[in-house]
Amino acid sequence: MQDGTDVWALIVHGGAKEMEPAEEEANRAGVLQALAAGREILERGGSALDAVEASIRVLEDLPAFNAGRGSMVNEQGDIEMCAGLMDGRDLSAGAVGAIRRVRNPIGVARRLMEEKEVLLVGDGALKFARDNGLPLAGEEELRAAAEKQSLLEGAHDTVGAVALDQGGNMAAGTSTGGISGQKVGRIGDSPLPGGGLYADNHVGAVSFSGDGETIARLALASRVMASLDDGVDMEQAIAKAVAKLPGTGGAGADGGGIGIRKDGQVGWAHNSPHFVVALVTSDMAAPRAFLRKTEEA
Repeated sequence: MQDGTDVWALIVHGGAKEMEPAEEEANRAGVLQALAAGREILERGGSALDAVEASIRVLEDLPAFNAGRGSMVNEQGDIEMCAGLMDGRDLSAGAVGAIRRVRNPIGVARRLMEEKEVLLVGDGALKFARDNGLPLAGEEELRAAAEKQSLLEGAHDTVGAVALDQGGNMAAGTSTGGISGQKVGRIGDSPLPGGGLYADNHVGAVSFSGDGETIARLALASRVMASLDDGVDMEQAIAKAVAKLPGTGGAGADGGGIGIRKDGQVGWAHNSPHFVVALVTSDMAAPRAFLRKTEEA
């Protein structure tokens, strides 16, 4: 993508998971709301990084998603969240792991991008948020409703966004409320560059959701970037990566990914029962949202 174009693209996801029919409307509406927040920034010439952060903030604020306000509880009944953000212009990244009592983990990750450190965890991440005056939240505000906790027990899902702006710059981000009943201090793939996300203006940008431990072990985002470097299109690269999950993590290891190639090609794929996605580009008449890949046809 050349500098100075008016081409832009945005794709967001609300998690790779299995949903009940009663959840579908809120999930579809939520990803479209998140998409609208990022789209407004890109249409007026704003940065991909700002668009990704804005989109993920919306998803964190909606209790339908396992991030921010809809987070799962760990084995002690507490909320520990993770988030990561990466800028394709210079490969700068910011991430937080097992962070507690903050309203928007993605906002803490964004602020950390100004520092030398890439990843802060636990009490250190919370101290950084407090020291920088970032919004805090109580456990009750963040905890998902009891029926959602029960429904998603043992499940894994994450929210994310990927953007290309009019200057040809790319960004990717993720945020998650973790796995219900997870061990205290658990960190999955979501905040890890090369694991759950990556962005490089010279290649593309991706964001994943799914079995976090297996995604981390496979360095799934790095695999997609390597495939793109070899000339594979975005959707094929993601599908190829996701297909490796069960072979490494077992039959229950599934997930999904979204991405944009440097030339603006948007793609997504999943092997989970549902993968909530919304996308829009500068040449589309209207945004589109899907609960699974088969809806796209």
